[in-house]
Amino acid sequence: MAEATEGLVYRGHPLRRVDNLIYYGSMADKYIVMMQVLDITLAKRVSIQLQMTDASLRSRDRVVRSTEKGSLGEAMEFASIWLERALSGKM
Repeated sequence: MAEATEGLVYRGHPLRRVDNLIYYGSMADKYIVMMQVLDITLAKRVSIQLQMTDASLRSRDRVVRSTEKGSLGEAMEFASIWLERALSGKM
């Protein structure tokens, strides 16, 4: 069963966790970041994707940037930078 966490905010943007996925940002904005914890026991591998929220696009066409990081902390730093740049039009 999917476990969802609501009400969390990081650097002014909402966080939502569903199982091993973390969504960072608001679906009301043009971009969000999706992070997938690949090694759930220690969060040693985290896949990061900056995605457009346009529902008319296919899921693979929504991905703007992607990478993989070695910790959740490092992934959150990248997510924060990517999201701020994308939302400000600097990406």
